[in-house]
Amino acid sequence: MSASLIFDLAPIGAIVAWSDGTPRPPERHRQKLAAWKTRNSQGQLIRKQDRRGHGTISLSPDFTLHEGDFGTGGVIAIRIHRTFSLDSTLTFKVLERPDVGAVRVFDRAGANAELVHLAASRQAAEEWLSRHGCPNAVFEEVTADEVATDHVEGRAAA
Repeated sequence: MSASLIFDLAPIGAIVAWSDGTPRPPERHRQKLAAWKTRNSQGQLIRKQDRRGHGTISLSPDFTLHEGDFGTGGVIAIRIHRTFSLDSTLTFKVLERPDVGAVRVFDRAGANAELVHLAASRQAAEEWLSRHGCPNAVFEEVTADEVATDHVEGRAAA
């Protein structure tokens, strides 16, 4: 599906894969494989941003996926986020949607909020928050209405 369909239909917290459609190079071609992996991977949808601007600058709508974390000993040193504009030529696919009743933990309220955790329940979200201390955190429960958008053009989007 297109980037604009992901923006319109995929719920925050969904696992989304992206691809440029090219075959995976052999492991022995390390540089080609590394370049291929940047254009063919997956991540969790953590933010959607509508058109925005300031003064003469205007930014088109986009969405951000959390691809992974790097660190040691339980300490995250680097977070990998990928942001895609709606005119991206890549192909996207929803691999997994959050369960109904799961609770999203956002870093703040409002249009620029970013998902920092997806918990199985409100209690699990509160426990996570007590350990990680995000002072402006906002909870949002995943509803059945969001799961109802699973179908695109008469077939499952996932």
